[in-house]
Amino acid sequence: MRSSVISMKGWVVIPKNIREKYKLKGGDRVDIVDYGGIISIIPISGDPIKETAGILKNGTSLTEALLSERKKERELGK
Repeated sequence: MRSSVISMKGWVVIPKNIREKYKLKGGDRVDIVDYGGIISIIPISGDPIKETAGILKNGTSLTEALLSERKKERELGK
């Protein structure tokens, strides 16, 4: 655990190893949450569409997989 000092403006420096671990960089947004005695800094994810674009590229189409499963279910039900 590392500690930081709060500046007169209320700024807190997030230690480098934590920034690197969570891929935080200048300009990123975070939520500050008060859990009744515990303060948490939670990274706000960017656009989920852009962040997940292409993760299934060259893989199985989810639509095709769903249709295939539904077909199997209908065949078993007959």
